[in-house]
Amino acid sequence: MNVFYSDVYVLPLPEGHKFPITKYRLVRDGLMREGILKPHQLYLSEPVEPEIVKLAHAPHYVESIINGTVDRLIMRRIGFPWTRELVTRSFTIVGGAIASAEEALESGVAGNLAGGTHHALWDAGEGFCVFNDLAVVVQYLFAQGLVRRVAVIDLDVHQGNGTAAILGGREDVYLFSMHGAKNYPFRKVASTLDIDLPDNTGDDEYLAILSEKLPAIFAWKPDIILYQAGVDPLREDTLGRLSLSMEGLAERDRMVVRACRRHGVPLSLAMGGGYAKPVELTVQAHIQTYRVLCQVYGG
Repeated sequence: MNVFYSDVYVLPLPEGHKFPITKYRLVRDGLMREGILKPHQLYLSEPVEPEIVKLAHAPHYVESIINGTVDRLIMRRIGFPWTRELVTRSFTIVGGAIASAEEALESGVAGNLAGGTHHALWDAGEGFCVFNDLAVVVQYLFAQGLVRRVAVIDLDVHQGNGTAAILGGREDVYLFSMHGAKNYPFRKVASTLDIDLPDNTGDDEYLAILSEKLPAIFAWKPDIILYQAGVDPLREDTLGRLSLSMEGLAERDRMVVRACRRHGVPLSLAMGGGYAKPVELTVQAHIQTYRVLCQVYGG
């Protein structure tokens, strides 16, 4: 299993900013320290060309991000200040996502230690998402003729509204989102299949629903699965409102990963959200996802 990362994923932010930006480096360090990843399995993510991002985003929006003329209201919705570092980070996250998907098609499984930026829309970003790496990857794979069908399994606690807005309605894309009903975004955009969960949903109910719904995705016979494995359903997450335990999250990941392995469908992993306090809980949960991957795929 090869994984993609860059130090530019850790964006300099104003003191007191609520986004846990340090988690990306902490996850990378933890994976290496625990031996889940070996040095030869970690590859540098490179920024992608703007024309590739424009496969899923309005050209004028992409250019406004590059040159800093993006509307201030859009930047407020994104939640990050515009900086050159933000531009580099945004294009590099997409580059890592594309590299992960290509590697998954080659070897069966790969990951990007960032991404899952599923709130970004065709012509605007929001919710800490500048570009929608999932949507760009899907459009890129189709443009390159690498796949005929793509499924996105989005288990972040927040609904993938941007992914659905960009890709929804396509017969060659299956979008599955399982999320908090009363959580952000408050205006959902219909996926192929949306599961709206009540506040405080726990392990048993969550896992029973997931077990029931997963078979339909694989019966559809996708050529690749893009898995948005946000860890914000964790009970301790400050933005989650669900009540999964750390063990419940592990079983969630195990169900998805085992299904991919069993059906022989390549799997590309995006990290998604996580906002627990202390941040170490989020880091532990993300590391756990990769531990499950190694267990299922044998390292």
